[in-house]
Amino acid sequence: MHLLVIHGPNLNLLGEREPEIYGRATLAELNERITDAARELGATVECVQHNGEGEIIDAIHAARVRCDGIVINPGAYSHYSYAIADAISSVNVPVVEVHLSNIAAREAHRRVSVTAASCVGSVSGFGPESYVLALRALAKKAEK
Repeated sequence: MHLLVIHGPNLNLLGEREPEIYGRATLAELNERITDAARELGATVECVQHNGEGEIIDAIHAARVRCDGIVINPGAYSHYSYAIADAISSVNVPVVEVHLSNIAAREAHRRVSVTAASCVGSVSGFGPESYVLALRALAKKAEK
């Protein structure tokens, strides 16, 4: 099983950006944890980070022919990017949305995700463990 993890806008600043919300782990440390978890599941994983909406869409489209699943943290795009939602819907690959923070407990404009409805599931509020839980969910889905 080959998985793609897409980190959205501003996640390149993990560890620096609002650590009280997003934690102190850097993106490199998060990717290491993701890679270790994928290895434990017998999967390979590729992690990418894009600040631009078009780059995220391109990554989703490219994954349709080479990946068995996608984990995506669309960041703020979650709340208004119908283009990313459409890209997720357009590929025949299971996608799980993740968020480090619990978006349901955040500001009103962050509580609704327009992209989550296009995904097979979503995980939020568990910090880096949100990604690990999403990987596990994709692995279970692949077993069926």
